[in-house]
Amino acid sequence: MPDHDFSGPRLFLDAPLRPDEVVEADAPQTNYLLNVLRLDEGATVLVFNGRDGEWAARLRRQGKKRLALVPEARRREQDAPGDLHYCFAPLKSARLDYMVQKAVEMGAGVLQPVLTQHVQAPRVNLERMRANAVEAAEQCGILSVAECREALRFDRFLATRDPARVLIFCDERAEAASPLAALASLAGRPLSLLIGPEGGFSAGERESLAAAPNVVRISLGPRILRADTAAVAALAAIQASAGDWAAS
Repeated sequence: MPDHDFSGPRLFLDAPLRPDEVVEADAPQTNYLLNVLRLDEGATVLVFNGRDGEWAARLRRQGKKRLALVPEARRREQDAPGDLHYCFAPLKSARLDYMVQKAVEMGAGVLQPVLTQHVQAPRVNLERMRANAVEAAEQCGILSVAECREALRFDRFLATRDPARVLIFCDERAEAASPLAALASLAGRPLSLLIGPEGGFSAGERESLAAAPNVVRISLGPRILRADTAAVAALAAIQASAGDWAAS
């Protein structure tokens, strides 16, 4: 069982973490720690940066509006980022926020927006996407923050993907069947998951996927799922059958 400490706040710091080396908190972090949580000088919080593991750090005030965090002891060594790539047609803001957070919680190490023909939101705010990935990592004890990539058009995505990485394609038009057996056969291989938009993939996109190498088409059952629901369902099925749930 993972030995995570969820009893206190946990923050991502985009800076090297070394014993007694001061890192200044940014303004939102300072406000959160001092004004929301009302922590005092000397209080301990957990910090991580995705490279140096997780540390216990002490708060040190540097005036009324500035706060330093001083790493003192490493609590957990850095682990490898998740190898599962989550590729998706972007949704509108609130549902995209939810989908990004859940994908990170479910172990996605790369978030790749894909602009399909029927995409709902053709523009992706990378800064907002990364902020949601960081928040999910902070809240769930994750040590590595998922890589957030620039959006690619569907044709470009297919042309530049690594052909050695299996692409699992969730198709609402596939015959309803459990995907677990097909997914179990992929255990130990590098995997990507592709979830389409609310309007589904176009006929041309399906043909392109069918012709591409190392693509596995699956169904998510007899009901049509919304894209954010499909993401959670597919990620859970993959992790349970072929991912780090199956290996743990």
